[in-house]
Amino acid sequence: MSDKEIKEFIEKLDAGLKLAEKQMLQEKALHNETVVVYSEGAGIQHIPAKQIIAENAMFQ
Repeated sequence: MSDKEIKEFIEKLDAGLKLAEKQMLQEKALHNETVVVYSEGAGIQHIPAKQIIAENAMFQ
């Protein structure tokens, strides 16, 4: 694979992952479910999917 092909593949993969994440959050929000999130400062948290969608413009 050339560098251009690798870059295009990575871009397609990223786009697919973003779409899958958006669809997962929408489905969870529809059923009032939470998402388990980990961050170093806060540890493990259960956050409502609706809250994640509301706080992140990329999911709207």
